[in-house]
Amino acid sequence: MLDRHPFSNPASRMQRARGEAFVGLVSDAGRMRLTDLRQAGSAKAMLPRVGTLPEVVFLNTSGGLTGGDEMSFALHLGAGGRAVATTQTAERAYRASEGAPPAIMNVHHKVGAGAWLDWLPQETILYEASSLARHTIIDLEEGAGCMLVETVVLGRAAMGETLETLTFSDRREVRRKGKPVLIEPLHLDTARLMRKTPAMIPARAFATLAIVGQGAEDAADRARSALTVEGVTAAVSGFDGKCIVRMMAADGWPLRRQILALMGVLRRDPMPRVWQI
Repeated sequence: MLDRHPFSNPASRMQRARGEAFVGLVSDAGRMRLTDLRQAGSAKAMLPRVGTLPEVVFLNTSGGLTGGDEMSFALHLGAGGRAVATTQTAERAYRASEGAPPAIMNVHHKVGAGAWLDWLPQETILYEASSLARHTIIDLEEGAGCMLVETVVLGRAAMGETLETLTFSDRREVRRKGKPVLIEPLHLDTARLMRKTPAMIPARAFATLAIVGQGAEDAADRARSALTVEGVTAAVSGFDGKCIVRMMAADGWPLRRQILALMGVLRRDPMPRVWQI
């Protein structure tokens, strides 16, 4: 009996992307200072000098995620500091090979006492037959706060893409001193795609923006005043130190414009340069 050719089962030998990027920042005499920067594999972190607010830009150099890939981004912000973190471009989840485990994306930011972090990643685009499991955690210390946004696009409308097969698990948590104050779980799979609720048709893009911190509920009226982009359906709620905005649209473009309009009234700093239209 002949031995199996070493390349007869290429699926079992496909290269997988691995990456981990970590940034540490502290406030030192009123200025933010870099204390740690670690990068491995396909994950990178850039710190462009674009203004007075420190900006951290995370990047997946593999160009996207597919089954079996693993990526990790983390930022630790010291007490009393302020920073904004984002991603260089949209994250893309591509078709996973049959039988492959999901791509794993872990995001874990820590915000020291009295500090503030804006976590503003650009959209995640899911392609046909993609499989992605993402977990985002923001740990807040006493008096700390954060703003976070997450946008998901189910295929590109301009390319005529319609998703029929998908596995997507997304869990976002904000914790204060270890106790959860906001938990946002989401699970989409093929069965759920096939039975879309009437409220989501024909929406293929949706986003959540959340502000967590003392008095955050007071931002609800300002957020409502900015919901002016045609083609976007949205609602705002403010309660218990939180302001939550949920949005959906037929495509990612009007949703992106709506998020930028919200940022214009909810933030006092310019958007990260990579977000510029």
